[in-house]
Amino acid sequence: MLAESVISQRIQNLEKIVEPKMSFSNQEIVADLFTDIVIQAESTADIVNSFNRIRDIFYRNDCKMLFEKLYMMMLKADWKGEARKKGFELRYDYVYEDFTTAIPYHEIVLLETEFERQVALESLTAKAKECGFSGFKKAYQAYEKSMRLTKTGSDEVRNPTDFPWQPLELEAGEWFCDSEGVKKITLNSCEVACQQPVMPVERLVNIDTGVEKLKIAFLKGEKWREFTAEKRDLFDSTRILKFASLGLAVTSKSARLLSEYICSIESLNIDRIPEKQSVSRLGYISNNSFAPYVDGLEFDGIENFRHIYNSVRECGDYQKWLDEAVNCRNYSKTAQIMLASSFASPLIKKVGCLPFFVHLWGIESGTGKTVALMLSASVWGSAELGEYIQTFNATQVGHEKTASFLNNLPMCIDELQLSKDSHGRSRFDVYQLAQGTGRTRGTKYGGIEKTPTWSLCVLSTGESPIVQESAGAGAVNRVIDIECRADECVIEDGYRTSACVKQNFGFAGRRFIECLTDEVIESAKVRYSEIFRQLSSGETTEKQAMSASLIVLADELADKFIFHTGKSLTVADISEFLKSKGSVSAGQRGYGYMCQWISANSNKFIYTDPNGVLVVPKTDIFGVVEDGHAFVNAGIFRKYAKEGGFDDRALLSWLKSKCLIQTRSKGFTKTKRINGIATDCIIMQLNTSEDETEYPEMIP
Repeated sequence: MLAESVISQRIQNLEKIVEPKMSFSNQEIVADLFTDIVIQAESTADIVNSFNRIRDIFYRNDCKMLFEKLYMMMLKADWKGEARKKGFELRYDYVYEDFTTAIPYHEIVLLETEFERQVALESLTAKAKECGFSGFKKAYQAYEKSMRLTKTGSDEVRNPTDFPWQPLELEAGEWFCDSEGVKKITLNSCEVACQQPVMPVERLVNIDTGVEKLKIAFLKGEKWREFTAEKRDLFDSTRILKFASLGLAVTSKSARLLSEYICSIESLNIDRIPEKQSVSRLGYISNNSFAPYVDGLEFDGIENFRHIYNSVRECGDYQKWLDEAVNCRNYSKTAQIMLASSFASPLIKKVGCLPFFVHLWGIESGTGKTVALMLSASVWGSAELGEYIQTFNATQVGHEKTASFLNNLPMCIDELQLSKDSHGRSRFDVYQLAQGTGRTRGTKYGGIEKTPTWSLCVLSTGESPIVQESAGAGAVNRVIDIECRADECVIEDGYRTSACVKQNFGFAGRRFIECLTDEVIESAKVRYSEIFRQLSSGETTEKQAMSASLIVLADELADKFIFHTGKSLTVADISEFLKSKGSVSAGQRGYGYMCQWISANSNKFIYTDPNGVLVVPKTDIFGVVEDGHAFVNAGIFRKYAKEGGFDDRALLSWLKSKCLIQTRSKGFTKTKRINGIATDCIIMQLNTSEDETEYPEMIP
């Protein structure tokens, strides 16, 4: 016999706790009671009688749906299989009210073969008729149909999720999903995966990499929140813990079960969870499309870049922006160049050019440098500082990742002085972005990360030039420096322009991209070659000519598609801002620097004054100056060349190629006796080719 007194007393005690808003802990008491009844039963009659009594208590307390829920939990936990092992049936005597619940219909659905389901259907139809419930077969057909609402093929939702205001209805499998969270009910326990409703609601497939991510929704209070994460983070019990900071109820204890739940629910609902294409960057993507101007495209990149992605949008009144932009173009050539450079950025990849800089600088405040940068940024998105526009207060890795994220859109960076150290030296390296590729880095899991790349124009501002005199020719070549003087403001009315572009932005960029058809690009390439030939035939270098040609081309296209003024930049307009070949050459600049250094340190060289008197320094002696040449101690020359920021070997090699130093057949030095001591010297011809202008002495 069943331990009648104990089980009976526990069933009787249910009268005290059964109520419509029954707590989860009390529901667990009922679940435990179901378990003990099955385990301790000695016959089917024991099970039936006990279940009948439990059912009657719930019905008397107007908790029919709660009983249905708990009974269905028992079936999902496979207690039916446990009863079969003992040769018992897991059931109770149906009454009329039972046929208004899902239990008898679900009993048929759970059967494995069609034969078993048909036999059970006929048996329960007869039983329903005895209880006064007609139309059981029709009700079963409706129930079966409702189970197929999210059907895919022959797969049907047998255990749908039941979260409040849930975004989707998914197949929960062995999991029990309701307002109290996610649980797994087994024969001997109830394991909690999460104490709040949580479910995957979207699968994102990255266009570039094919990597899949999941968008996870969870209920916090009365609001569903969302975040996107890689599957490797969600399916790993150690990594999923980091999402607790977003508000997800996960602990080190529940992490394993929650990872298992998300993996299971995603696998069970392959065709129910909507799949969308995603992108982790801006710019050109497959099929010649351009992010973010693709309908239905989702962002799945680094969360810190979401604000930049979201800033690339249309806002305000297009006509107001257009009128202000046209006014700025007409007022200042510099503003026109900045706008043209912004439009030039997406052309770099199409035309086959290299990334380049356009840098506005000026020591005076109020010339409109930052407002011009805001105007350029407003072509694509928000002109607010800190949204689309970034600052120089960032690391090298940060700049690389931002450039890679923008990809083909212009990178706008404000305030160069923020990159300077305590000694006033800029830590920013033009080469870092001008190469169009980042550093190759390893991963902690082995292998290497994908090397970041980009093809864009960098628009920047500051109080000083972005490249120093000692910078390499490559860096100087990639920058178009434009000085902003106090008497030549870039923007006529900075307050008006900044207010306008902060409220109206993002229209021109999308229209410009839509106009760049294959035919337009092909004709643009031809026009680019024409402009390049004109510019490169002058005094400027090829790389400077490449950048300038693209700016002129972009301004012509922007005027054609956007501004419609009939006025665009010419070769003459842009030429005045380009560097000559001599000023770009690192060797030429190094030679000029060393000549100036010798002049500044003339008191440390032995020389003959105009009266024919030999002058010998009383302190350090760096060398001898005679016959238009400086005989500089080789060690001293190398030291001060390096201090000036020049590579001594590269400089000496250039000087030798230009016959500006006298050398032996090999190497860069010759021996000269200084104060009777044979010394290896760099014998450099002093610069006497510059025009000399005599100035009268200052009269106090």
